[in-house]
Amino acid sequence: MATMARVFGRNAGLWATGLLGLVTIGPVAVFSPTAAAISAAALGCLGTGTALARLTGLTARCEKLSQEVDVLSQRLLKAEGKSAARPAADPPPADTLRAEVHELTVEIGLLSGIVRDLSAVIRSQDDEIAALKIREAPVRAPVAEPAPVVAPVPPPPPAPAPVERAWTPPVLPPASRPAPDLTEPTPLPVPRPIPPRPMEPPRGPDDAAILAAFEREQIEVFLQPVVTLPQRKVVAYEAMGRLRIDDQSLEAALYLPALERHGRTTELDRRMLARTGTIVRHLGRRGSDARVTYGLSPRSLFEPGFLKEIARMAGDEQALSGLDVALPQASWRGLDSGQLGLLAALRGRIGFCLDRPTDLRFDARELAEYGIGQVKVPAALLLRPAAARGALSDIAVEDLAPALARARIRLVVAEVASEADVPDLIDLNVPFAQGAAFAPARPVRGEILAAMPPEPPPPPQDDPGTERRSFRSLLRRAG
Repeated sequence: MATMARVFGRNAGLWATGLLGLVTIGPVAVFSPTAAAISAAALGCLGTGTALARLTGLTARCEKLSQEVDVLSQRLLKAEGKSAARPAADPPPADTLRAEVHELTVEIGLLSGIVRDLSAVIRSQDDEIAALKIREAPVRAPVAEPAPVVAPVPPPPPAPAPVERAWTPPVLPPASRPAPDLTEPTPLPVPRPIPPRPMEPPRGPDDAAILAAFEREQIEVFLQPVVTLPQRKVVAYEAMGRLRIDDQSLEAALYLPALERHGRTTELDRRMLARTGTIVRHLGRRGSDARVTYGLSPRSLFEPGFLKEIARMAGDEQALSGLDVALPQASWRGLDSGQLGLLAALRGRIGFCLDRPTDLRFDARELAEYGIGQVKVPAALLLRPAAARGALSDIAVEDLAPALARARIRLVVAEVASEADVPDLIDLNVPFAQGAAFAPARPVRGEILAAMPPEPPPPPQDDPGTERRSFRSLLRRAG
C-alpha cells in the first residue's frame, strides 16, 4: 500500500491534468469536434512529453545507481583481497570485519530498496506512456444532426356552408404525419460466416475396376529399405504390393478394402509371396544377406490350407530362409492351437515379424516362444506416447529396444517421415528404422520379377478314405 501511495503521489500531476482535460474537452466536443480533437492531441503530446522527461530522469538515476553498485562491488573485492592477502598468523580483528560486513549489508539493502522503487516507477511510467499513445489518436466526436426543418402550414381556407354529403375519412396534411427518424441509420444485417466445407478424401476406383486390374495381374512390388542407426546401412527390405490401374499406382489402403469385400485377400497374399520369394532368391544370388518382410492379411490365417502352402513353399527352397512373414499384433494374440502348431512347423524355415501394434506391451519371452525375430513399431506410437494413452508398456520407452534385444528380437521403427525424429530415435537406442526420411519405397525392376517360377498347383485335398500303400506295393504293381 505504501508503494502504491508513493507511485500515485508522484503521478498526481498527470492524473489531475488528464482529468481536467477530459472535463474541459468533453463539452467542447459536442459543439466543436475539430477543436476537441486538436485539444485532445495537444493534451496527449503534453502528457507524453512529461512522461518522457520523467523517464529520462529515471534513466539518469538508474545509471547513477549502477555506478554506485560498481563502486560498492569494487570495495567488496578490495576487502576480500585484503583479507586473502593478510597472513593467517595475523587475523583481522573480529569487530573490524563485523563492522565492514554490517556496513556493506546496510548499503546493499538500501540499494535493493531503491532498485525496487525505481522498477515500480518505471513500470507505471510505461503504462502511462502506452495509455497516452492510445489517446493521441484523434477520436471523432459524434456530430449532432440538425433537426429536420418542417415548412409552416398555411391556415386552411374558411369552410363553405355545410352541404349534406356522404362522410369520408379525413386525410391528414403532410405536416401532421410523423417524420421519419433520420438521425440513426438502420443497421445492416450482419452477414453470417459460411462454414468451410470439409475436404473429402480422394476416392479411388470402384470395385469393378479394382477386381479387373487384379485379375489382369496388374500387381507391382515396391521395396522400402530398413537401415541401421546411426550408420544408415541397408540391412533389410519390406515388400509392399500396389495395384496398377491405367496410369495410377494404388497403395494397399485404396484397393485392399475392395479385395476384402470380395474375399480375394488370400489370393493377393499368394501372389505377393511368390513375387517376394523371387526377390529373396535374387538377393541370395547377389550375395546379399538382407531379409525381406511381407505383411500378411489377418483373414488369410483362416483360409484352409494357406499356412500349409507356405510351409511347402519354404520347405522346397532353402533360399527362402531370408523371408519374414509379418502378422498384426491382434492376430498374434488371437491365434488358436491349430494355427500355433502350423506356425511352429515353419520355425527355422522362414522368419516371423510382429507388425501393426496397437500398444507397446510386448512380452519378450512370449514373442521368442512364437519364433518372432522382429517387431515393427510406428514412430508416432514410440515418440509421442501422450497421443496414445493406454498404449504404453510397463517399462520405459528407452529400455524397450534393449529388452527385446536380450531375447534376440530386433526393434524396427517404421513410418519415420521427418528427419527431426532421427536424433530422438538414436537417443532411445533404436537400432533399426524405416520410412520416407531415409528412402522412399521404390518399384522392383520387371526383369527381376520376370524370372518368377510358375505358381505350383494347389495341393490335393486329403481324403480320409484313401488307403495308404507302402512303397513295396507300389513297386510290385508297377512290375
